[in-house]
Amino acid sequence: MTTGREPDKTEAPAHGQTMTQTFLEGLGVPKIGPRTSPFDPGYDPRTVESHLEQSAHLIDVLKISMACWIIADEQATRAKIAAATRRGVPATTGGGPFEIAVAQNRFSEYLELCAALGFTRIECGEGFTDLPLGPQTIVDAATELGLEVQFELGKKHIGAFRRSIVEELIAQGQSWLDAGALCLVVEARESAAGVGLFAEDGTLNEGFADRFAEAFSLDVVTFEAPNKPSQFALLDHFGPKVKLSNVRLEELLRVEIYRHGLHSDAFGKENLRPATTAKSV
Repeated sequence: MTTGREPDKTEAPAHGQTMTQTFLEGLGVPKIGPRTSPFDPGYDPRTVESHLEQSAHLIDVLKISMACWIIADEQATRAKIAAATRRGVPATTGGGPFEIAVAQNRFSEYLELCAALGFTRIECGEGFTDLPLGPQTIVDAATELGLEVQFELGKKHIGAFRRSIVEELIAQGQSWLDAGALCLVVEARESAAGVGLFAEDGTLNEGFADRFAEAFSLDVVTFEAPNKPSQFALLDHFGPKVKLSNVRLEELLRVEIYRHGLHSDAFGKENLRPATTAKSV
């Protein structure tokens, strides 16, 4: 005869570590802090909140769509940002609305709107416009309203990078970091083909990628990786510490199992496969 309540095998251990975390440690899977910045391409608030519920611990920064958040019902946008904030995930805008606001002489109003809605950060860039304002002016104005800044490197319509462009972008990126920007994002658009680090066939230019990593470190530079080939190519090349962005929310867990060496294709990679551990008996 037993006394008391039978243990519930679905409950987490009392010491705070979950059963899955304990098992991952046993597999030799390393603990990796959040290194992926997924984006919401315009989902409803409940969908975004559900993804945050299961994956907030894996998210570095959440990008709230492109300009969809301005077009959507404002309460829905506020709900998404609030859901991220409750989970301790910074929420950022995309760079497109910033560029248009500056081009239309509405930069100050744009900053006020982002701050009022509760965004943590704004993304700046010159992807399809040329900025009349300098990095320091922009960062100072954002900081005054409590907003962080990240800057996107590269144009959206000029094709894959050339060596001279890479060096220009590195100099530009350093000027933004000197002004107080927190991180740099390397452009890849939605295709990762014929743009930025990617050739027309989607092949990653590893030498150019290394140049950005050497100039800024893998803690500062984030590489846009909008599809499976680009995501896997960057993880294969750099290993689990590379930061990726423009990953769709529903693809986040696939990226993370690859990053942690739990994907069938990653398990055979020396720089991704979990370290060998003692066999349990």
